[in-house]
Amino acid sequence: MITSADEYPFHQTPDPIAFAGTDRNFYDRFFFNGYNRDGSVFFAIAFGLYPQLGIMDGAVSVLKDGKQHNVRVSRRMDGDRADLAVGPLQITIGKPLISSRIVLGDNDGGVSLDLTFTARHAPVEEPRFTRRIGTRGFMDYSRLTQNVSWSGTITCEGETIAVSDHEFRGTRDRSWGIRPVGTPDSQPPAKGNLAQFFWLWTPCNFDDAVAFSHTNDDEFGRPWNRRGGVTLLGEEAHEFEDVSYDYSWEKGTRRIAGLTARLEGEGGNATLTFTPERYFYMSGLGYMHPEWGHGRDQGDERFGYDVYQISDCSPANPLYLHVQVLSQVRLDVAGQTHHGMGVMEQLFVGPHAPSGMGEGLSVNE
Repeated sequence: MITSADEYPFHQTPDPIAFAGTDRNFYDRFFFNGYNRDGSVFFAIAFGLYPQLGIMDGAVSVLKDGKQHNVRVSRRMDGDRADLAVGPLQITIGKPLISSRIVLGDNDGGVSLDLTFTARHAPVEEPRFTRRIGTRGFMDYSRLTQNVSWSGTITCEGETIAVSDHEFRGTRDRSWGIRPVGTPDSQPPAKGNLAQFFWLWTPCNFDDAVAFSHTNDDEFGRPWNRRGGVTLLGEEAHEFEDVSYDYSWEKGTRRIAGLTARLEGEGGNATLTFTPERYFYMSGLGYMHPEWGHGRDQGDERFGYDVYQISDCSPANPLYLHVQVLSQVRLDVAGQTHHGMGVMEQLFVGPHAPSGMGEGLSVNE
């Protein structure tokens, strides 16, 4: 099947680009978030392609005034991965790894936007994520992460917000490979796909620096994928060999109340200290959503809109388990202190011995 994507010299197999190996769970995804300096506005955007499933979907969420507005869209893609548009949502790649434009045009929901990101530094290539559950392949993917500034406009409930690159910053990532997508496996591993999963991702923005760390831990607290780095803008990025975390927890929940990330290496040390402020719920973008899960077949084209009242989002509800927490962040590095903002993305399922968490969604009271 020849499509418009074949015009670009990006082939890596003898097949046309429409064909992506043989694994039905292959995906290719864009993710973006952004926030203003006082944290009163937070937005996030997800856009995914699932070539084996023949689906393209996306979502836009805006968190403002105690409400999270969620627009979700899906369509059948007919093999063409070059047309990055689903209903009113469209991505236009400008300069690769430097800038792109995202537009959510007029629609039947309460949100629209026209935004362009500009990269603040070279992308970080995270270590490849490869994980098995017993003998079953669970995930195998690559991702780049990049902190950005934003410009454009957001319209929410009739109010238009001017977005300037001085006021709004955030993070974007690109990931591709294998992870569970589409309809759940009819024969999952005996213990399930998510019997244990500990995921923490913490990109941060400062006026003259950016920082990043993440970890995937097993049930004993041992990292199977972990990395941390700091870039003072205008200088080379510095990656640290050892990354460790000190946690405090909200009582009766799986939510972090406070976090310190310690980055150590031969070239020096750095410390990131997080103070959480606002919760953003990733199900608004389709993550772990029972109806709008990524890659689900919603028909030829479908649009959805709903609103989460943040005060109603109980941490005991699995729909609100996967979060990004907008946080104030202090960076101490090279004898200097920087103050900025970032997110703590967290998804904690099953046991994690250092944190006292047990099976399922049980909590340490």
